Amino acid sequence: MTYALLSLVFLLLAAAVLGVALALAPDRRALVRRWWRPVLLAAVVVFVLTAVFDNAMIAVGLMTYSAAHTSGATLGLVPIEDFSYPLAALLLLPALWLLTRRRPGERP
Repeated sequence: MTYALLSLVFLLLAAAVLGVALALAPDRRALVRRWWRPVLLAAVVVFVLTAVFDNAMIAVGLMTYSAAHTSGATLGLVPIEDFSYPLAALLLLPALWLLTRRRPGERP
């Protein structure tokens, strides 16, 4: 199995959970309007941190990737597929918050 295929599974799962969460949210338009900037900012921060620290971890030998299982595209030493996990988290965490939040007027 390639890293790209494994990454695709995580991304599809996270996107599906987000899709369900948004479909069930009665205030989804307001949420999307209110959330797009913070999520974009979080994405920039998480991707920069991933690039910096994954490059450092690969450089010192903490982790390695088989060239046969990567696409060959890299950012420094990091295979581009490695950025799919932070992207999945950026999709999944707001989705889980939506699915578990209290609605107005809902009792604890």
